[in-house]
Amino acid sequence: MKIEILFEDEYIIIVNKPNNVLIHKSYYARNVDGPTLLDLLSQQFNTNFYPVHRLDRKTSGVLLLAKQKENVAIFQELFNENEIKKTYLGIVRGLVNESRLIDTPVKNPDTKVYKDAETYCEPILTKELDIAVHPYNGSRYSLVKLTPTTGRMHQLRIHLNKISHPIVGDYKYGDRFHNRMFEQEFNCHYLFLHAYSLKLKHPLTNEQLIIKANLPNDWISIFNIFDWKF
Repeated sequence: MKIEILFEDEYIIIVNKPNNVLIHKSYYARNVDGPTLLDLLSQQFNTNFYPVHRLDRKTSGVLLLAKQKENVAIFQELFNENEIKKTYLGIVRGLVNESRLIDTPVKNPDTKVYKDAETYCEPILTKELDIAVHPYNGSRYSLVKLTPTTGRMHQLRIHLNKISHPIVGDYKYGDRFHNRMFEQEFNCHYLFLHAYSLKLKHPLTNEQLIIKANLPNDWISIFNIFDWKF
């Protein structure tokens, strides 16, 4: 699997992470087989890279990695100071008709302590289908833009569940009936959460960067079926 490179200079590389690929081995995903993103990049470039932030295994999209380990902290500080704007796209159950701020605290899986979390959710497109999904005779979906101001583990997935618009393909926080319908009707098996763009001022070159990641094939299939233009 060749990883798509979105931006590269002497300090960093920004890639389009495929969904269902771990960034690196971790305790939480100790039973997941297959090469990690770092494995794939090492094979592709014959060198090591150092991730600055994280994406869930099932989330695709923009990911920033440092070429030198000593530069990781410099870029992480931008995330810590909220100086990097991350934008995600999600396909969710139901019709989202208005923008809203979701600020439900999210529990840390290690400490079990709830921490403040904020996600701004904006509707983009909607679709109503005549395909029955339990317990209704039809089904409705929305494409939403998600802008988090914090970075808690599984934050977006938890927040969309909290407002009763779970992300399609989410088997931990989502709706199994809708997930199953997407698998059976559309042959789509992955989580519909995509890190679409990253905006930052490069701390080492002062270059203003706006990086966008192309959508995975599953997304393109659904956009065609739903007649969505984005």
